[in-house]
Amino acid sequence: MANEHSPLLIHGVYGIMGDADDSRGGSGVTGQASPKSNPRKLNTFFGVMVPTILSMFSIVLFLRTGFVVGHAGLLHGLLMLFVAYFIISLTILSICAISTNGAVEGGGAYFMISRSLGPEFGGSIGLMFYLAKVCACGVYVLGLVEAILDIFGKDPGSSVSHGLRVLPQGYWYTVLYASIVLLVCLVVCLVGAHIYAKASFAILLVVTVSLISIFISPLILKPQGFNITHTYGNNQTITVNPSYTGFNGSTLKNNLGPGYSLDYSTNTMMSFATVFAIMFTSCTGIMAGANMSGELMNPSESIPKGTIMAVSYTFTVYVILFLLLSSTCDRLLLINDYAVLQRVNVWPPFVTIGVYCASLSAAMCSMIGASRILHALALDQLFGLPLAPATVTSSSGNPWVSVLYTWGLVQCTLFAGQLNVIAGIVTVFYLLAYAAVDLACLALEWASAPNFRPTFQLFSWHTCLLGIVSCVVMMFVINPVYSSASIVLLLLLLLFLHYRSPTSSWGYISQALIFHQVRKYLLMLDSRKDHVKFWRPQVLLMVANPRSSCQLICFVNQLKKGGLFVLGHVQIGDLDLFPADPVQPQYNFWLSLVDKLGVKAFVDLTLSPSVRQGTQHLLRITGLGGMKPNTLVLGFYDNCYPEDYFLQDPVFCEGARDEGDNFGVDLPSLQAYFSPVRHVESPRSLQPEEYVSIIRDAIKMGKNVCLGRYFYQLPPESKGKTFIRGGDCVKTIDVWPSNLLFPGSASYADVCSLFLLQMACVLNMASWWRSARLRIFLCVESQSEDQGWLAKEEQFRDLLGKLRIRASIKIVTWDNVSRTLRDANPEKQNVETKAVPENVLRAVNALLKEHSSTAAVRFLYLPHPPSSADQSQQYLTQLDTITQELGPTLLIHGVTPVTCTEL
Repeated sequence: MANEHSPLLIHGVYGIMGDADDSRGGSGVTGQASPKSNPRKLNTFFGVMVPTILSMFSIVLFLRTGFVVGHAGLLHGLLMLFVAYFIISLTILSICAISTNGAVEGGGAYFMISRSLGPEFGGSIGLMFYLAKVCACGVYVLGLVEAILDIFGKDPGSSVSHGLRVLPQGYWYTVLYASIVLLVCLVVCLVGAHIYAKASFAILLVVTVSLISIFISPLILKPQGFNITHTYGNNQTITVNPSYTGFNGSTLKNNLGPGYSLDYSTNTMMSFATVFAIMFTSCTGIMAGANMSGELMNPSESIPKGTIMAVSYTFTVYVILFLLLSSTCDRLLLINDYAVLQRVNVWPPFVTIGVYCASLSAAMCSMIGASRILHALALDQLFGLPLAPATVTSSSGNPWVSVLYTWGLVQCTLFAGQLNVIAGIVTVFYLLAYAAVDLACLALEWASAPNFRPTFQLFSWHTCLLGIVSCVVMMFVINPVYSSASIVLLLLLLLFLHYRSPTSSWGYISQALIFHQVRKYLLMLDSRKDHVKFWRPQVLLMVANPRSSCQLICFVNQLKKGGLFVLGHVQIGDLDLFPADPVQPQYNFWLSLVDKLGVKAFVDLTLSPSVRQGTQHLLRITGLGGMKPNTLVLGFYDNCYPEDYFLQDPVFCEGARDEGDNFGVDLPSLQAYFSPVRHVESPRSLQPEEYVSIIRDAIKMGKNVCLGRYFYQLPPESKGKTFIRGGDCVKTIDVWPSNLLFPGSASYADVCSLFLLQMACVLNMASWWRSARLRIFLCVESQSEDQGWLAKEEQFRDLLGKLRIRASIKIVTWDNVSRTLRDANPEKQNVETKAVPENVLRAVNALLKEHSSTAAVRFLYLPHPPSSADQSQQYLTQLDTITQELGPTLLIHGVTPVTCTEL
């Protein structure tokens, strides 16, 4: 527990120092000493604006802008542009909010999502975003090869070289050229991201010069016609004669509406969705700056500022280009030539150089961004051994193994052979990643966590929700098959990570959301509206030492029937004698015990001068609102020495596989914390009078009481089902609803007896006890002149029918017991004021052994405790004698009406 001397900010995610360690515990294995120099070298312009602009321009700007305008027309094209930028603008607002709410480490979007939504969701989305980056890199490389072949490739219908057209074309040649280009990207990325960032500024200057040449070309060039030939299949050749008109009103009018037709490279029919998918690849670069977060000097400031400026700039350029092309080129030219901007340029090499530089830059940016995401995933150890080598970095901090991983996967995508083939996959993956970023911001906003205070305020939960809906809708508009497959893959990754149960110190947004919802519903849970029809056990189990109580803990876990289950423990002491609360540090050990046992229980500990007072405290204050314990369960008070459960269950053995948890509790420390079980020289911390007083206090407070004995004989949970089935014969749950110490004191249908029946029925409904048979024993005097017990038996059967309890009724004659009891108590004095003879107690015990020796568990009627403390030892002795050597037995005293025959 932190105190006033503890550091306020202990996790790297909240670190404010420039040289703070990564929250994941280091930057990986370097093989050398970590460099002392700060790896964060990039400012807003070089680290965010330049890579974002180049990633958003890339292929679409030079090779697909005319394609989009030609097929979609100006109006549909602008609609696509506005929709795309509307979606990414909403996502940018979420990125800005998250990135300004704390220090951002390496990993960019993955870091933001994982630290907001937790490891399961963050890891799965991070891997999806990594795959999106990989596919995007493949798109850029294929686009660059397409541009190279457009200049240097041989004519499709000719085998003879003409001028610069010397490169042979074909599927395998395309893969070969793409592999060579990718190898160049690999070499640059292995050198380091900072070298690329500096070189990218020169590339941006080249691209800017290319754009200027495109903008001024219509003012210089005259109208002209072209002759374009395409080959479809093996022999079919089609020639078209499009024209460049310059600024022309008729051209603009003809290009306003859509004109979707066949794509000459893939020979497939275009539509709004397919064209939008290709155009949206221009919007997939908005996180290029965020992915460089590990190299930014001030990511919380640079990411929002640089991303917004870059997106505004690219949007303006695209709008101008759409207007320019629709006003100067006829539709036939736009549809049949990807390189139309080069064809109608005042000096075509301007555009050629711009295409090569932008495509190569975008490919390298995607490879670097993907490798950083993979490196972050590897550092967080979410996917275990397969990604372990990706933690390795060079002496300068470059994750070169992650770069090699990424290079191998991009190489696989190059076998698609065509840019348009994988553009849909890239778009769907990116939309899913953008939706995840919006979801992360929405969750933080809805959780209303006080520490969510981003300095960027231009967002709300409305923008986040709208961003999620927009992304998901556009995913299915673009390609329902790819979208469904990506969501299925995401769910499989979620299940995989949930199964691995990775622990982290990042904080879980799910915990904040759960707290928010639980608080709301607890306020709605009104105890004044409780009804017996919906009663369920809400149990407080007092545990002195779990080493001797684990079987009872597991049993009560089966008995709770979806109700509240709290493990209570009282530490004897006075807070005035301690410098700090000694109870708070113990919670982690008890919660780890709960995890080990696999029970669904809360833990409540208290410090008190006595166990009795501590139990009173817990009975009063445990729970909230309508969720408070109604049943107290105690272990049995006897003189036997308990067995150590930790020595029986393999989960607690030394050889058990244990990776510890993230709260400083591993198996050795857990075993060391809980003291050994009581032995012959150990003093008793609880006296008989105090134990009986606890029972009496609980009944006074309106709580039901259960005493569990011999539950150490139950096997560990892993063998529970086998034990219940018992080999060839099915075990039974035996219920003795009559007060065996004083038969005339209660009927079979009083509150306590019905409570016994209800608890036995609840246990029988639990999954592990469902195969057990429920048996109810009615004790009668067969030699009595009064044969009214026959009618009582019939009434009891009728009652069971009304209560929907499926059980077999066993009639047990106890003439000897009742006769001995009458002889010992002829005046029928209250059992509290007269001791039951030893021979009667042994007769009752023999009766129970005779009829319930094979039962898995027995439910017995617990008599009311004596009001006088002087009779406490006598009371316990009676209970000890009648349950001697019975096996697992639960003595129950119910004070709550729990059964109902109404609908």
